[in-house]
Amino acid sequence: MAGIISVEIAGTLDGLFRERVRRSPEAVAYRDYDRSNGKWRDLTWSRMDERIAHWVIALSKEKLRPGDRVGIMLRNCPEWVMFEQAALRLGLVVVPLYPADRPDNAAYILQDAGVKILLLEELGQWLAFSEGREQIAELVRVIIIQGSVRQGHRAGDELVLALHDWLPEWFPGERPPESPQALPGVESIYQLPAEPDHQASEEAAPSSVRARDPHQLATIIYTSGTSGSPKGVMLSHHNILTNAHSCLQVVPIEESDVLLSFLPLSHTFERTAGYYVPMMRGSTVAYARSIPQLQEDLLTIRPTILVSVPRIYERVYAGIRARLAEGPLLSRKLFDLAVEIGYNRFEYQQGRAGKHFSHALWPLLEILVAKKVMSKLGGRLRAAMSGGAALSSDVSRIFIGLGLPILQGYGMTESSPVVCCNTIGDNVPASVGRPIPGVEVKLGEQNALLIRGPNVMLGYWNDGEATRAVMTPDGWLNSGDIAEIGESGHITITGRLKEIIVMSTGEKIPPANMEAAILRDPLFEQVMVVGEGRPHLAVLAILNSGNWERMADEHSLDRDWRRLADDPKFKETLLERIAYQIKGFPGYARIYRIAVVTEPWTIENQMLTPTLKLRRTHVLNHYKSEVDRLYMKQ
Repeated sequence: MAGIISVEIAGTLDGLFRERVRRSPEAVAYRDYDRSNGKWRDLTWSRMDERIAHWVIALSKEKLRPGDRVGIMLRNCPEWVMFEQAALRLGLVVVPLYPADRPDNAAYILQDAGVKILLLEELGQWLAFSEGREQIAELVRVIIIQGSVRQGHRAGDELVLALHDWLPEWFPGERPPESPQALPGVESIYQLPAEPDHQASEEAAPSSVRARDPHQLATIIYTSGTSGSPKGVMLSHHNILTNAHSCLQVVPIEESDVLLSFLPLSHTFERTAGYYVPMMRGSTVAYARSIPQLQEDLLTIRPTILVSVPRIYERVYAGIRARLAEGPLLSRKLFDLAVEIGYNRFEYQQGRAGKHFSHALWPLLEILVAKKVMSKLGGRLRAAMSGGAALSSDVSRIFIGLGLPILQGYGMTESSPVVCCNTIGDNVPASVGRPIPGVEVKLGEQNALLIRGPNVMLGYWNDGEATRAVMTPDGWLNSGDIAEIGESGHITITGRLKEIIVMSTGEKIPPANMEAAILRDPLFEQVMVVGEGRPHLAVLAILNSGNWERMADEHSLDRDWRRLADDPKFKETLLERIAYQIKGFPGYARIYRIAVVTEPWTIENQMLTPTLKLRRTHVLNHYKSEVDRLYMKQ
């Protein structure tokens, strides 16, 4: 574990940052795209520290008290880190919000948490709150990082300032003109980093860190709210630090690694695995410009580690399959052979299969197939982490077969978030791995996965009843997910208690697993399995228009599927493709009918949460007539 900052030395999340500055001040901490000159820029740990001191002064002038809440509703960028680290140094509690969240949902969070300072991307975000402004009356300052507030400024918005008007100024490279120690209420909380003492023991934590309570509240992260209002998960410095440290004991991240950050930092998975884990190890984080530009950024940044949710891998997989379908048969055969032999090699390396003579073909297949595909991801990836939802074993098989180890894990916001994870040397793709060090798991009633460890939350903000509903007096957290624990200790998530479909026949189906299987087919953009209280299953689906047009040409069907809504051949063709993807499920899990809908499910129309999870109740209510027709006698 050499080079990794220990939980004891860090003490707090801001203590972790200061220790990283002390150890590697001139190493590159962050890389981002400067829109003003169209170039990528590097920020060292020491330069970040200088800028954070800048933010500390500005925040300290807002007359806040330790424990007050401050919010961030910003895309991933160095300013996100600067604001949070400055807030943590002042003992403030950080409340992250999704930049793409609906104004009404964000306003609820701001009001529920009593947020006093809010950092936004641009003025339009603030203006979107206009209808619910009275709900967030506790705000004393809103800061806009892009553009000028004077453009479009309206009466009554005097609390809104542009970043360049809010931050104090001094020349780059200089220490701030006013020491934070001299500001009221700050001296006992914040100290500027001392000059590195190379003689000091690495096991001796700075006195400023020892003076802070690692178990104090650091952040309130609101759950997605698939049903009802979101709940604020309270996490301490110690919760997150111990989780990051445990992750580093199972995931091979080095100081030389470069991570490409594109999941929102408001997502707990990205916050821990893509922000604090690299900081603890001293790796570089590059911030992608946007999801539409992700392919280009992969080629520019050439990351060595990728942290993502399954949907990104599924989209890459669908793109690969679509390109292969357009190419010659020989290319498809060669690709399938490379995946087959590559995956067999992987099973051999894992000790689950014997050596096969076909492995001798791998060096050639690696050149002809694998390296060409991996080059589209930058060509340097050593490992990829997947979490946040179930990843199809077929999708992981493709990437693993091509030489990229995908390590699927499991976690939840309430556990900071990582509970278990596969490792390079012990990777069972159908599972989410074994518990990480320090975390205990067991099965409770209805095989619900129970979790205990230093990473488990302090509770829900202002909601003791909800806390008691998921936490036992001796510290076990009920995840609400149904699981199996194999003899080897590997955990498999089989469904969610609240999302299990119980058919009128008594059979129980976890829909998320089936939906993930169906989405392996690039023809389907979004799907939701239905059948609660019904005699059989059906599905609501949104098609990928480009892939449908290609398929329509092959089957001599109308390229505009809307004109085929009642065509039996159209529906039969779609159901056949679905049946192929779910053939591994039990016989009673067959999909009998399908309804194709036109409107994509988005955060804006309330069909998806900010973490892109289906709001099943919203979708069912919106398409009630379509679902009812699926079960009418035909």
